[in-house]
Amino acid sequence: MMANAFEGKKRANHRLLVRAAGTMILASFTVIAWPNIRLFAQAITTEHSSLNSYPAPEWQTAAGGKMEFDVASIRPAEPGSFFPSNINMAIDDTVLPPGGRLSADFPLRVYIEFAYKIMPAPEQEHAMLAHLPKWVSEDKFVIQAKATGNPTKDQMRLMMQSLLADRFKLAAHFEMREAPALALVLLRPRQPGPRLRPHAEGLACDAKWIAPPDRSAPTVPPGGFLPECGYTQAIDGPSHTVVLGSRNTTIEQIADYLASLGSFGRPLVDQTGLSGRFDFSLSWQLEHSSPSNPGSDSQPDPMGPALLEAMKEQLGLKLKPVTAPVQVLVIDHVEQPSPN
Repeated sequence: MMANAFEGKKRANHRLLVRAAGTMILASFTVIAWPNIRLFAQAITTEHSSLNSYPAPEWQTAAGGKMEFDVASIRPAEPGSFFPSNINMAIDDTVLPPGGRLSADFPLRVYIEFAYKIMPAPEQEHAMLAHLPKWVSEDKFVIQAKATGNPTKDQMRLMMQSLLADRFKLAAHFEMREAPALALVLLRPRQPGPRLRPHAEGLACDAKWIAPPDRSAPTVPPGGFLPECGYTQAIDGPSHTVVLGSRNTTIEQIADYLASLGSFGRPLVDQTGLSGRFDFSLSWQLEHSSPSNPGSDSQPDPMGPALLEAMKEQLGLKLKPVTAPVQVLVIDHVEQPSPN
């Protein structure tokens, strides 16, 4: 179904083909992490950067600072092979299964996104890929690691930072910059739309709901909100509609996922003034960029006016051009991984 294109677009950061391993690369490129949407910018060197020094993000400090896996192995993936990660590698704050284990099969770029909790919009991802050594985005590596106890997802991110620094010689630091953006603002002061509600007013995360077997219609639980807590997902609806939503999420993460859907041309930043955690559900009609004919290969446009109108009517949000401070992750050095 067409909505699968959205789920695929959301997961596109984590699915790339394997290519032959290259030689050692020394690179300097930047990853811009907006307060809400993290995006990749064109490669620059720190010598020519006008960025200002910036401390580590709050989530890193809250997670406990530098951490390491007890044991870890890294090896090139076999050509054509793939096994799914045992944890969701996206920016969502999902609860991990107990045991402190991580198994994944992705390119280095995906591990960097996971480790630093960044999520690029498509246009920024394209800019990054155009200026990076190809093996960073194309060569897949199988990482299997174990940590003591039951670490949180953010603690796993910190452990991944240490592992990448040790084995890929990855060196990075955060800086700040002002840049054009689109601000999420409320249509009416302090009045979210009907499909954006405080999580405390909805179903508890441990409430059980089973999706009906009929996948021809949006599979949303009573009340219209998706069943997952802390994980944003897109599901199919009839007649080229999509339902995007999550429960127990933040406005910042909502901005991240909206920006990842298509070509706004700028990142989205949160200027709603809302705080806390929310349930949201957004449904809209995919629009064709050109008239479709029977048998044509034209694809619906995810960024048609219907999405902007749905944001206003359902979430009570609109977009406003702004210039905003951005958080920049500068990657100073990276190499092919050292042997186990």
